[in-house]
Parts: sequence; C-alpha cells; structure tokens
Amino acid sequence: MALHVMDEANRCLGCKVPQCQKGCPINTPIPEVIKLLKANKLDEAGWMLFENNPLTTVCSLICNHENQCEGHCVLGRKGAPVHFSTIENYISSAYASKMTAGPHPSNGIKVAIVGSGPAGITIAILMARYGYQVTIFEGQDKIGGVLRYGIPEFRLPKTVLDDIQYRHLEMKGIKIRPNTRVGAAIGIDDLFRDGYKAIFIGTGVWKPNALHIKGETFGHVHFGINYLNNPDSYKLGEKVIVIGAGNAAMDVARTAMRKGSRDITCFSITKKVAASQYEFSYAQLEGITFEYNKKPVEITDEGVIFRDVIEDEDHNLTEVPGSDTLYPANSVIISISQGAQNTIVSTTTGLDTNQRGLLLADENGHTTRPGIFASGDVVNGARTVVEAVAHSKVVAQAMHEYIQSLPKED
Repeated sequence: MALHVMDEANRCLGCKVPQCQKGCPINTPIPEVIKLLKANKLDEAGWMLFENNPLTTVCSLICNHENQCEGHCVLGRKGAPVHFSTIENYISSAYASKMTAGPHPSNGIKVAIVGSGPAGITIAILMARYGYQVTIFEGQDKIGGVLRYGIPEFRLPKTVLDDIQYRHLEMKGIKIRPNTRVGAAIGIDDLFRDGYKAIFIGTGVWKPNALHIKGETFGHVHFGINYLNNPDSYKLGEKVIVIGAGNAAMDVARTAMRKGSRDITCFSITKKVAASQYEFSYAQLEGITFEYNKKPVEITDEGVIFRDVIEDEDHNLTEVPGSDTLYPANSVIISISQGAQNTIVSTTTGLDTNQRGLLLADENGHTTRPGIFASGDVVNGARTVVEAVAHSKVVAQAMHEYIQSLPKED
C-alpha cells in the first residue's frame, strides 16, 4: 500500500498553478500535502488535511474524484491522473489514529447542532475549535446521517464514522444526544430557552421522492433511501428493478446484489445514467444491467410497465405511443432522489422554506429566523459530501461572527 502511494506521489508534477486544487470544492492543498509526504512528514500532511477538511477520511473514499481533483490533474490529459484519493486515504487514515488532542478551552457559550450528517459533523468540529460548548442532537442511534444510513458499508466502512465520533467529537468535548428528534419532544424554542446562542440545522433530505404512478403502494415496492438505511430487513427476491440511475441507485443495485438478488436492472429515463462514470463502471462490473429511455407508467404485481421515450439533442423527452412493455420483477426499488422532512419547520415559527420544502438560507447559512443557521442537503437538496463540508466551513464562520455580535451577558 505505502509503495503504491509513494509511486502516485512521485508522479505529481508539483504544478505552480495546481489544477487539481482548483477542481476540489474544498480547495484541498494537494501539492503541499504530497510534498510533505515525500519529505517523510506524514503527520504534518495529515494535520493539513484534517485542518482543511474534518471529513478528509470520508471524502478520500466517496468523493467524485474523477470530476474533481483527479479530473483536473494535467497528467490526465494524455494519460492517467495522479490518484490523490489513494494518497489522501492513506495519509488521513494513518494520521487519524494519532489524533489525541483534547477539547479547546471553553468560552462557556452553548451551540446546538441538529443532525449529524456531513454538514452537522463539520459545523460541530469547527465550532468546538472556536471553544464553544457543542451539543449534537441526532434522531438515529448513531452519528453519520447519510454517511451511515445512506452509503453502503462496502463504499464507506462504518468504522470510519466510529473513529470520527471518538476522535473528532467525543475527545473534543462535543456532547451527543442520540435518538433525539428536534421538533418532537423538544423543539427549537426549547433550545433557545436553555441558553443555546445559535442553532445549526443539518437534517439532510430523508423524504423519498415518489413517482406518483399506479401501483406505487404495493408491498413489493420500496424507496431507495429506506432500503439503504437497513437493507437486511428487506427480502427482495431474485429479480429486482431499480428505477433511477444516479449514484444512489448504483448503491441500491450493488447492495441488492450483495444481499442475494442476482438479476438487477436499473432503468434510466435518459439515454445515459446520471451516476458518475466511476460508480457506473463498478455496477456494470458487478453484473448490474441497464435500460435507457424508459419511463415508468405503472407498477403491477408482476413488475413494472415502462414506456419508451425519445430524447432529442436538447434533452427533451417524447413518449412513444404503443410502446408500453411489462418488465417482470420480484421487487421494485424507486431511487429518484429525496426531499426534506418538515418536522422542525412545522413546529418552529419564523423558518421559511422554498417550494421543494428546503430551508431558505443565504450564502452564509443565515435562515429567515435570527440565530438559526443551515447548510448541506436540507438547504441545497441532495449534493456531494465535499460540497456540504465546503459550505459548512463558511457557515461556521458566520455562526461565530453572529454569536460574537450578540450583547454580552453580565
């Protein structure tokens, strides 16, 4: 492993204007990190990675590297790019076990984090660095949000998240209240009552988008985000249809294959999949098949009826009359993205949402109610983990400035 990593590191040209860094949404100082590694300064390289991105171990595994850092590497124009994902994973994993620093000196000011997905974890860590007393309220039994309950183990081992909880949260003095849904027994107003000076909402998007076609309520029909939450509770059978072709649909299909289904087909309404080439290629390699330009029109006890569509150069879709065809399946999984739950909004005054039910927030994370901030999927819809981390760094700074602007208590 180490030799392979050094082989990749030695391929780096150390560009004066690193395109790889420009391609990274969080602006990871890639050439500097590689330079430190080559100088046998692994700890310094690890510190640099974590200081820039608290979720560097996660991003090294699940980022869309082909379109970001590696996709912008100049070596990739004529050959293979430097695989920084491998380098980042090696450094961050090796350095993570050495992180033993305790909490920063407390400033005595309480901050609440609602949701422990990528945005919530990032905000919690950054606010703790400022010295705030941070409490995370998580609706599930463990932290991670979509990282734990929406990404399969084979892509992101749960041990990575357990390590983050121990080294980045618990050791930093961050308190965690699991199995606590804000908006149920306790609400936003209760948090303000108890002295939290700022509240961050990062509850993600867990409400599955529906097709709204006949047969969607049948017992053999499931939603992708629900399936990924706990795939062992489902008995799908031999033949499975996955409606959708994004990265989440690839996770669904590949998980179903690992759980015993053997005939899995993903259906895309367009002429190509929406998933990254990396995830698509793995799905193909593992035996997942694909159908294109198919629109689901009805789900039956036997399978799904699809209608052919024609896609022109402007990506406009036209249905083909008389082309309805039944594709048999034991189970059907609908994976066409998610929207936001509205539990907090429905129990809190002053929080506005857009037509999609997502929280309204400005570029710095200020919502329509003072003292409440938000970022990540609950604001932008389903996006990548690194985008959530990058935006959350901006929001953490805005939260800090807001709290410091409040009148000082006697």
